[in-house]
Amino acid sequence: MSTEQNRTNTNDKLDELEQNREYSTGEFLTTNQGLRVNDDQNSLKTGPRGATLLEDFILREKITHFDHERIPERIVHARGAAAHGYFQVYEPQAGLTKAKFLQDPSVKTPVFVRFSTVAGSRGSSDLARDVRGFAVKFYTEEGNFDLVGNNMPVFFIQDSIKFPDFVHAVKPEPNNEIPQAASAHDTFWDFISITPESMHMIMWVMSDRAIPRSYRMMEGFGVHTFRFINGEGKSSFVKFHWKPLLGVHSVVWDEAQLISGRDPDFHRRDLWDSIEGGAYPEWELGVQIVAEEDEHKFDFDLLDATKIIPEELVPVQRIGKMVLNRNPDNYFAETEQVAFHLGHLVPGLDFTNDPLLQGRLFSYTDTQLKRLGGPNFHEIPINRPIAPVHNGQRDGHMRQTINVGRTSYSPNGINADSPAQAKESEGGFASYAERIDGHKVRARSKSFRDHYSQAKLFWNSQSDTEKTHIVKALRFELGKVAVEEIRERMLIHLAQVDTTLATLVGEGLGLTVPSAQGVQLNKGVPADANPADYQPTTARTDVGQSAALSMANPPKVGIKTRQVAILAADGVDNTEFDVIKQALSAEEAVIAIVAPRLGKLKTSTGEAVKIDASLQTTASVLFDAVYVPGGQTSVNSLLQEADAVRFVHEAFMHCKPIAATAEGVDLLKAAANGGAEKLLSSEGVITGEGTNAEAVPQKFIEAIGEHRFWSREKTLV
Repeated sequence: MSTEQNRTNTNDKLDELEQNREYSTGEFLTTNQGLRVNDDQNSLKTGPRGATLLEDFILREKITHFDHERIPERIVHARGAAAHGYFQVYEPQAGLTKAKFLQDPSVKTPVFVRFSTVAGSRGSSDLARDVRGFAVKFYTEEGNFDLVGNNMPVFFIQDSIKFPDFVHAVKPEPNNEIPQAASAHDTFWDFISITPESMHMIMWVMSDRAIPRSYRMMEGFGVHTFRFINGEGKSSFVKFHWKPLLGVHSVVWDEAQLISGRDPDFHRRDLWDSIEGGAYPEWELGVQIVAEEDEHKFDFDLLDATKIIPEELVPVQRIGKMVLNRNPDNYFAETEQVAFHLGHLVPGLDFTNDPLLQGRLFSYTDTQLKRLGGPNFHEIPINRPIAPVHNGQRDGHMRQTINVGRTSYSPNGINADSPAQAKESEGGFASYAERIDGHKVRARSKSFRDHYSQAKLFWNSQSDTEKTHIVKALRFELGKVAVEEIRERMLIHLAQVDTTLATLVGEGLGLTVPSAQGVQLNKGVPADANPADYQPTTARTDVGQSAALSMANPPKVGIKTRQVAILAADGVDNTEFDVIKQALSAEEAVIAIVAPRLGKLKTSTGEAVKIDASLQTTASVLFDAVYVPGGQTSVNSLLQEADAVRFVHEAFMHCKPIAATAEGVDLLKAAANGGAEKLLSSEGVITGEGTNAEAVPQKFIEAIGEHRFWSREKTLV
């Protein structure tokens, strides 16, 4: 082939490729059929607060395309871990709902629970700053009920038509697929900076809630407002909460980054090991109930998924307990193939017109069709209900049921009209007869426009330490943003929440807070709308505080399953060693002997003790507390190990409980970088010096129960 011919073919190929390229700058937004879109911000509803309509072809096209963008991995919540267990109600809830699984305290309803991160791929780290999915499948006698929520009670957006946009923004940027499982990049913060409805959720994600200590120590929420229906047909609104009996705890950001390097499976391993060891994770199911006649008594809208009902206004009633007591036998068959869907309901439960919830009802089934290969995903063992299944649905990809008989339609005369429809009194599901009266519009209710008041409530409710962590998180995230205009827009939004917050973040970015005068805070305005109608309302000044939003005062629940490292080497004092092990074991803590090498070490009396981890294979970030027993030979060996000194230093900097006795105190002094006196006098550091050494174990246990000692964050050693 001649050079000229080769050049011609190359140019033809480039022309062909150019025809397939799409440049959006300066163009109108269209559907995939080329139809120009007038409103891409709101789904089609029966009135601003009405139900979302199935005829909304723009919504369906957009979400359908989004649902099918990744195969076979989940688009979101790809990285997960799960377990089997059961749920028991404490008392019959007939006054609230006719759901059978909430009536009999003697019945254990099987559950399968999947926890996950949202943004990252299956291979990403468990410790990314992210929302955590908290999805529970109840296998009830009336059919499966899926409570599909998160570890945060609100979400980034109000209308499901914006979900593809939000996920596209937070995912790795499409030109270079960077960064993985991280929101600290331009496209995410560009979206947030022009979508002020996200500001409440941003406060949660920038808080320590986004880096939980374990799945066992995080709350779960249903996010949306649902309905309970009782036997008399009376409806009430309900918000679902999962309250962990171990309390709510998190790690710090530096620790999260180090854990990602040491053990990216940290949360998955913790859940697995706890269940294998018999320390079964437990949560209580809580509900907030609002009578239907009280729907409009709040200064926020119950249908707005970016809002909470503060617990001071409506207390959480704890109505039952969930226990996870069995690990999956096969990760793919169970954890990966489980299919959750908000539309999996039982009688006694129903939906509201929350526009984010309404879109999810379409999206979840559509996603499973693509991800699990077809319409028979309900026949995969992990998804099968314990209730019998009878209907006219047949065939399809990977059909397993062998349906016997001639009829697959209803009504029929050949098979005596079987299977028959069930009356409501026979357990047949009947949707709540909500009155709907409204014009068909693409709009959002004016009651959805306060984007800052609950963000302010969250900020006001945090302790000083938690506020500091939020500021640092925002400085880190926005510090990764290259476009300065995005940073400035975010400072304007933060100033609407709290001027001190905005100023502190701005100082870390080298910026002053710009004025909001004349700034259109919300860019998500339909083409023909008046921008002033979409301008958020200013935050209320009387939002107050809510104790439930802070993790600063966790309940004292003991130290069961807390991971404690004992640093030791040959020659460790046998008596001290035995005393601390017995004391910690009595409290059901998990002990690991960490030494310079693997194998066995010999105590001062010659006893051989198995070593659980070497200093080269573990780190303090994988533990909740550290203890260094005495024994001159042992401590001398540890002092020669830079990793041992670093182990203690990092534990101190991460505000964890530390204890040492006798010569073990020398290792603490070495870790202090010349600030030994300051370290030894700090909160949460327990030694035998100047006190009764016999009291150290109990003081150490009490310190572990406090979780962290945040006053040490300002202590430099």
